[in-house]
Amino acid sequence: MKTATLLLTLLAIVTGLSAEEPDRKSYQSPYQVKFSFEESDLIGDLLTGPRSDWKDHASVPYGEWYNPRNQVRWGYRGPAARHFDPPPRLASKSPDWSRERIIATGLRFVGYSYQHHHVPDWDPPADWTKDADQTTPAAKGVDCSNFTAFVYNLALGIKPTGDVRKQAEMTDVTGPGPRRTSPVRRIELPKNYEEYNRTLLTGDLLYINNTSGALSHVVLWVGAIGDSPDGTPLILDSTGSGSLDASKNKIPDGIYLRPFTPRSWYFRQASHALRIIPDGPKTVSR
Repeated sequence: MKTATLLLTLLAIVTGLSAEEPDRKSYQSPYQVKFSFEESDLIGDLLTGPRSDWKDHASVPYGEWYNPRNQVRWGYRGPAARHFDPPPRLASKSPDWSRERIIATGLRFVGYSYQHHHVPDWDPPADWTKDADQTTPAAKGVDCSNFTAFVYNLALGIKPTGDVRKQAEMTDVTGPGPRRTSPVRRIELPKNYEEYNRTLLTGDLLYINNTSGALSHVVLWVGAIGDSPDGTPLILDSTGSGSLDASKNKIPDGIYLRPFTPRSWYFRQASHALRIIPDGPKTVSR
């Protein structure tokens, strides 16, 4: 299927990148994702309909996003994400459909920058409260754990916390929809790099420690549907640091497909994984 190419083409148009970011605007990824479901089936409701409108992605109406009275309450993170209902006919969909929908949803935000926001399209005005730890200019974007939380929420109505350390320890999660919970399975990682693709499934959350050994990052495992020129497994994440792709070009900060290589920080500092989408039929408790 040609979904990945179409998605990445659309994203280059809709992210609204500025002239001050030529590396982001001109970057061409060597990576693709090959889906086994038709685009209309997989993310049709994200292309048209209520889920497609970014102004409807927060827990408050768009008219309140930039109300100065909310600066103290929200700070630089902006409004919280709303909790979405599950997509239509989710109960009849296979786990493979749900896994691929997670990645297809995440790819909708490729090109957004790394920001400590809850909602990807939150774009703070110049006079808004600043993030003292932000190393890139304020713009649309999210950080690693708010990205994974938002993707699961928008795709399946499953809403993890955006706090990376709390997210990494989840044993259950709210959703699909606000009034249900789903179990979360912890996956211990293999010691051998070659075993990762046999251990992890598309859509799994892979957690990474920093060099001090503290949990600090999370990525989406792309898995078997990833397509790289050299056969390297792919992940999808939002990060503030750069890395090189298969063409030896630097990948900009923010949301992009990235290689999971034996020498990468992702492998060397990997902690564990969490699986929200079960291996077999969905089991949801009220």
